[in-house]
Amino acid sequence: MGKCTVFSLFFVAVAYCYLASAFDPSPVQDFCVADPNSTVKVNGFACKNPMKVTADDFYFGGLHIAGNTTNAVGSRVTQVFAAQVPGLNTLGISLARLDYAPGGINPPHTHPRATELLTVIEGSLLVGFVTSNPENKLFTRVLQKGDVFVFPVGLVHFQFNAGKTNAVAIAGFNSQNPGAVVIRNAVFGSNPPINDDVLAKAFQADKTVIDQLQSKI
Repeated sequence: MGKCTVFSLFFVAVAYCYLASAFDPSPVQDFCVADPNSTVKVNGFACKNPMKVTADDFYFGGLHIAGNTTNAVGSRVTQVFAAQVPGLNTLGISLARLDYAPGGINPPHTHPRATELLTVIEGSLLVGFVTSNPENKLFTRVLQKGDVFVFPVGLVHFQFNAGKTNAVAIAGFNSQNPGAVVIRNAVFGSNPPINDDVLAKAFQADKTVIDQLQSKI
C-alpha cells in the first residue's frame, strides 16, 4: 500500500470530520496542549504551559504500521486521540487506524461522544449501524477500498472483514476523546458483574448461558 494513498485518504477523512460540528467545547485560544500530569480536574485535559509546548505535542508517528490483530476478535485499533497527541486537546477532532485480519471484527459498540467517518484503505468490510428504539433498523453494506461510511453519534455499529485478505481503515471522529462502549464487554464484563437474574430476564436466556458469556470476557 503506497504512502501517498494512505495519507491522502487519511487527510480526506480528517477534513470531513473537522467540518462536522464538534461536540467538544470550542477553543478560545490558539491551542491548549494537554497536560496529563496536571492535578486540575476539567472536562478534558488542563492546558500545558504554552512556554513548554513543542512540535512533538502535535505529532504522532507510525500510523503506517499495521496493528497486531492476533487476538480473540482479529482486529486492532490504533488510537490518535488527545491522550496520544496532546495538541488535539480542545480541538474536537481525532482519528484511528483499524486493522482487520480475515474474519476479524470490530465488535458492536458505540461512541458516546462522537460521530465516526470510516474510510476503507485496503480490502473490504461489511459495516453497519442500528438505530435507536423502537425501530432498531439496521443500515448495512459492504465497503470496498476508497469507500466511506458514517456511523452517527451514540448508535451501535460494527465492522467485519468477510474477505480473505487483511483490511485497513481510517476513522475520523468529531471529538478529541470519542469514548467506546463495547456492548459485549459492558453487559457481560462489567465490574462488578450485573446480576444474573437481570441479564437472564433481559436476554430471555438461561442463567447457565449468561454465566458462560460472562466467563469469556
